[in-house]
Amino acid sequence: MPAHPLRVAVVCSSNQNRSMEAHNILSKRGFDVRSFGTGTHVKLPGPAPDKPNIYDFKTTYEQMYNDLVRKDKELYTQNGILHMLDRNKRIKTQPERFQSCKEQFDLVITCEERVYDQVLEDLNSREQETFQPVHVINVDIQDNHEEATLGAFLICELCQCIQHTDDMENEMDELLQEFEEKSHRPFLHTVCFY
Repeated sequence: MPAHPLRVAVVCSSNQNRSMEAHNILSKRGFDVRSFGTGTHVKLPGPAPDKPNIYDFKTTYEQMYNDLVRKDKELYTQNGILHMLDRNKRIKTQPERFQSCKEQFDLVITCEERVYDQVLEDLNSREQETFQPVHVINVDIQDNHEEATLGAFLICELCQCIQHTDDMENEMDELLQEFEEKSHRPFLHTVCFY
């Protein structure tokens, strides 16, 4: 078992739904967790699929919430976006970009393959300083409320199993294989170094 609690980052595209649901569950289970997005902007569903609400990462969850209430409170209540933003603002002030964070983690879990690729690109472009390993794992999770909740519990279970391994470096591949079989989901895994 690691000498310190796992430092976990959960990453999706906009740091709104999947990463925040996992952040919420993991923090309630006592993990040292942060959540991020990798997109250039934060996108939330709009009145039509081709009309998303687009915000800068500096925009607070509170500001997004108030903006959507002003635009169409009924629509954004009905589709669950206001509920999601309400949860988010209780966890942290605003979304964060993974590429802007220089903190080191033991484990970075991404929620879709495109985000996994962006995280790997960012980590591999950094100057290696400490040679501290970081395991980057992708768990594909559809971007809807129900799948985000199911995915968050799967991520939590995975983190709990990793936390209790005697030798994370040598047991990771076997552990991920067990999770793939159990969840019927493919996992991607790469080790990078800080």
